[in-house]
Amino acid sequence: MKVHISNIMQNYNNARPDWDVFEDAFRLSIAADSHEYESVGCVEHHFDPGYSMCPDNTQFLSYLAARTSKIKMQTSAVILPWNDPLRVVEKISLLDNLADGRLIFGMGRGLARREFEGFGVPMGESRERFDESAEMVLRGLEAGYVENDGKYYKQARVEVHPKPTATFKGRMSGVAMSPDSAVAVGRLGIAMMAFVQGPVESMHLPMIEQYREAFRTSNDEEAPPILMVDLTYCHRDADEAASVAREAISNYYMTCVEHYEFGGKHFEKTAGYGSYAAAKDAIESMGMDAVVDLYVNGQIWGTPEQMIEKHIERKSIVGEYEPIMVFQYGGLFGDKAHESFELFSSEVLPVLRSM
Repeated sequence: MKVHISNIMQNYNNARPDWDVFEDAFRLSIAADSHEYESVGCVEHHFDPGYSMCPDNTQFLSYLAARTSKIKMQTSAVILPWNDPLRVVEKISLLDNLADGRLIFGMGRGLARREFEGFGVPMGESRERFDESAEMVLRGLEAGYVENDGKYYKQARVEVHPKPTATFKGRMSGVAMSPDSAVAVGRLGIAMMAFVQGPVESMHLPMIEQYREAFRTSNDEEAPPILMVDLTYCHRDADEAASVAREAISNYYMTCVEHYEFGGKHFEKTAGYGSYAAAKDAIESMGMDAVVDLYVNGQIWGTPEQMIEKHIERKSIVGEYEPIMVFQYGGLFGDKAHESFELFSSEVLPVLRSM
């Protein structure tokens, strides 16, 4: 099993200078290289530092590429509707060269209304924009030139330099948090990435199966392992692990509710986002405390032994998958997060890698 880490870049409660968040993430990410994680990633988010603040993950990863030697760089993800496709191809190709071929290109379509409004992009166009842009970007990375004559993107043929170090086939992923995104990612023939939202069997497995079917039908082969992102905390004492994890993960989830407006009615009125209306319905019917509890318990945290057992259980449910661990979030940072990372790296990582 390949194990990855990623960075959310959250300045929880805006309690620290922004740059401290980056220095903290760099410290842990560089340490991951010596522990031989498969990749280190970073999200893309804008306009809300209390939730997440990395406006350009290719810049973030270019710094890490220069500070590491073995670990791969993973964009998790570049949000295509917020970026010009030609510039995406150029930046990904450049980063691939700077990282000496150690790049995994991840893409997504975005979810927060405030971010779409900040860029002046209608949220209801995101599905069509993503689909058109994704095809354009994938062609560009393989061909070494970009051209398109579509509904949203008109681009005369231009060469891209430097060209990628090698094909991106087998080193691409797409975030899929809704059924239509799962199908879209499967059709593209790339790995599916999902941020764990709750019980895997009920909340994620149906979409995983839709992804695998779409991949199989469109590409005439089986899909690669799913990438699953967890907020995690590792401690030798079970009670301490539970206490810290529940507080930090709950903190993070409440920033999600605010950032994405999960209690709002706009999802059901916005093309391509109808499935997200279920979050509002769950909050109204179950109550916020119960929804938060489902989210917290869906993540993998605990003692080293507990975490190993939870990963074994998850694999029995979803089949082959690759975990992406997030160690800093919701007020969990600095030495406490680093100690969790070191314990996980020394006692959990070797077991998972042997699975």
